[in-house]
Amino acid sequence: MFTGIVEELGTVAAIEDLTDAIRLSIRATTVLDGTGLGDSISVNGCCLTVVSIDGGTWTADVMKESLDKTSMDKVQTGDRVNLERAVTADKRLGGHIVQGHVDAVGHVVRRQPSEHWEVVEVSMPPELGKYLVDKGSITVDGVSLTVVEAGPDSFTVSLIPETLARTTLGLRQPGDRVNLEVDVLAKHVEKLLAARLDAATSHATSHATSHVTEGSTR
Repeated sequence: MFTGIVEELGTVAAIEDLTDAIRLSIRATTVLDGTGLGDSISVNGCCLTVVSIDGGTWTADVMKESLDKTSMDKVQTGDRVNLERAVTADKRLGGHIVQGHVDAVGHVVRRQPSEHWEVVEVSMPPELGKYLVDKGSITVDGVSLTVVEAGPDSFTVSLIPETLARTTLGLRQPGDRVNLEVDVLAKHVEKLLAARLDAATSHATSHATSHVTEGSTR
């Protein structure tokens, strides 16, 4: 689990094609402190497992499922990537609960600079719209952000200078792809409510059927 607070910008050092996967080597410093084999690191919002560490470079395997459903299929050597180590129990939850499981890939639609922040609009598949609310949370390329305005197929966020300087969101341009993860709490609420609605509907149907049966036997 992560919090969506990027710890550093890493650099893709090498990419090895494994036919149905890629082996990604990333140069980093901060996220390697205390990190061992098998630990999890979020790369642009994708939870990856450390398989080797060599000095200031660590390596992870990205499976076909991840390549098919995230922007990791287009990563190139030299790209900067957002990095965050998995959160520990003694750390502050500075962002929100992030799993590192990308729900969809969106696109930067527009950027609107202002004096103290920059408004960015990002497109998303319409099926994700039900999980977003104004002032709710969204993860974009691994960065925990607050939704300014949630639309049916896009949303806006305001990026402060710190976010622009310390994450890849300062580099993304209109048309660029970004990984999206909606708030997992919204998914749980949806499932609980759906189960409750199904139970209520089933009970109502059963009750109505019993009345019909009773009436027909009188």
